[in-house]
Amino acid sequence: MTQTIAPRLRTLVLLLLAAACALLAAAGPASAHAALTGSDPREGAVVDKAPAQVSLTFSESVSMDDDSLRVLDPKGKRVDDGKPSGTGGTTYSVKLHAGLPDGTYTVTYQVVSADSHPVSGAYTFSVGAPSDTSVSVSAQGAGGGFVGGLYGVGRYVSYAGFAVLVGGAAFVLACWPRGSGVRVVQRFVVSGWLALTAATLLLLLLRGSYTGSGKVADVFDLGLLGEVLQTKAGAALISRLLLLAAAALFVAVLFGAYDKREDEERRDLTFGLAVGGSVVAAGLAATWAMSEHASVGLQAGLAMPVDVVHLIAVATWLGGLTALLVALYRGPADTPVPALAVRRFSRVAFGSVIALVVTGTYQSWRQLGSWTAFTDTRYGQLLLVKIGLVAVLVGVAYFSRRWTAQLAEAAPAVAGAARGAGKASGSAAVQAAAKTAGKASGNTSAKSSGKETGSGNAKVAEKGSGAAEDSGGSRRAAQLARQRAAVDAARQKRQRDADPNRFGLRRSVLAEASVAVVLLVVTTVLTQTEPGRTEEEAKAAGTSSATGSAPSTGAVTLDMPFDTGSQNGKGVIRVELDPARVGANDMHLYVERPDGTAFDIPEVKVALTQKAQDIGPLPVVPDHITTGHWSASGVQVPMAGDWEVAVTVRTSDIDQVTVSKNAQIG
Repeated sequence: MTQTIAPRLRTLVLLLLAAACALLAAAGPASAHAALTGSDPREGAVVDKAPAQVSLTFSESVSMDDDSLRVLDPKGKRVDDGKPSGTGGTTYSVKLHAGLPDGTYTVTYQVVSADSHPVSGAYTFSVGAPSDTSVSVSAQGAGGGFVGGLYGVGRYVSYAGFAVLVGGAAFVLACWPRGSGVRVVQRFVVSGWLALTAATLLLLLLRGSYTGSGKVADVFDLGLLGEVLQTKAGAALISRLLLLAAAALFVAVLFGAYDKREDEERRDLTFGLAVGGSVVAAGLAATWAMSEHASVGLQAGLAMPVDVVHLIAVATWLGGLTALLVALYRGPADTPVPALAVRRFSRVAFGSVIALVVTGTYQSWRQLGSWTAFTDTRYGQLLLVKIGLVAVLVGVAYFSRRWTAQLAEAAPAVAGAARGAGKASGSAAVQAAAKTAGKASGNTSAKSSGKETGSGNAKVAEKGSGAAEDSGGSRRAAQLARQRAAVDAARQKRQRDADPNRFGLRRSVLAEASVAVVLLVVTTVLTQTEPGRTEEEAKAAGTSSATGSAPSTGAVTLDMPFDTGSQNGKGVIRVELDPARVGANDMHLYVERPDGTAFDIPEVKVALTQKAQDIGPLPVVPDHITTGHWSASGVQVPMAGDWEVAVTVRTSDIDQVTVSKNAQIG
């Protein structure tokens, strides 16, 4: 039965790990947790004269340095004074040089949000009329690249290490005190401490480059590291390292003095370790709460302690579950996990689930803000995945509880069989020792007989030979005893594994741990994703600023064939009106031959008419930009409605034609 199910279990684990890797690969750099909600000039605007400054408004407070907000002219040269100033906590501005010429300008920003995540972006506005620009606005965002990827790995490892350290220690203290002497459990908890410590050091070194240039060389910049230590995220990482020093002392006592105490003395020490461990675990969890989502936004004073409880509940459940799995699969045969320990962990896990449901409900309300955010935002979609995984995990845990109950009922029978096996093993060992002693005695007697019949020198030689034989017999007896012990241990392990209840428990715990791996990955991705409430607020603000005083229908493109009747008088004129709304618009006209090549004509004019309201015609005289291209900025549309766009094309001194099409504007 075991051989049949083992391949299925391996397949299940591989599939779940593959899903976890897919989530890791799709995570990418951290999303912008502080969204840009407004700007002046706004994105895509064409202003008559150069503004004195550029202002940006974010959904939450951000930190800036002299290079965080830059304004570049069409050639890529900076035209700002490089000293951003805040005007209200979420609005920041930078002054521009006086006398800027007409053209398209690019605004770039790279800041750090209050919840420690880098935010970057860019947009353009124009003075006078749009122009070509050499500045690209599609550069790599903050938090990406090799450094960003390495920083993301550090975050995953730190969360996993925290779960292993806290959950493994809680499993030993609360569920299986004798497990403190089991080598695999000791290694498991220590590996969690090592992983969390190494990941914290890595995050501290990468932090400056991660939120700045993204260059690997900046990782070793001590000046940049000093700046990081003065930030909220840097203080949280340093605090975590100090708490990990205290955690190292806790682990040393847990697997040292605690393990060596007798049961009565161990109970007295358990209370002290539980209190000290809880304080250290809460402190470690607080280093995330003070620098992540919980530290900003709605009800931050309540959200941070709730986040601490949530993280400890996750670690106690998932880390303890993994510790149980390690003990079940890798624990020594002579120290199996008792059914009582599994029942205790079942109660601890149930309490953790209750805490997760309560704190998770509050966090969901705080981060989403509406039911639609569950499906309309990435944060909400990931949260639905997490809820589904928790439901699956609880379902699998139900079967584990059933196996635990059956294991407890079968425990007396198994114990009796084990005692019987122990007696048989003891008898076999006694018989083997007796046989070995008999052989050694026979050899000694033979040598004694030789002493009586031989000469003095022969007696001395035989005496030495007898001592060697006696020593050889002792070594053979010890070797035989070790072999017997190994055989007995293997037989006990086979008997333990043959227990269907224990095997079922191991299988269900393995499934739980596999799902828990994916759940931990999704939880980590959630911490790097923009909350649904912030995303919806940014969308609403962006829609409001884009529409202004009237709704926008987006750019309108009209293709109108023409034929003036003269040689080379045929072609197509394309009219583009952007953003096709009430107020100022940009108009571009392109003249092409029937084969698609651009060509110039002597004159082109446009008139806008709304016959329903008896408005117009409103003349528009575009400027010639380049071959086959004319443009006009600030084209005013007084009201929304169905407008006739009439274009007069003149191809010679006497040959011209007017073509028209209707378009919905505003």
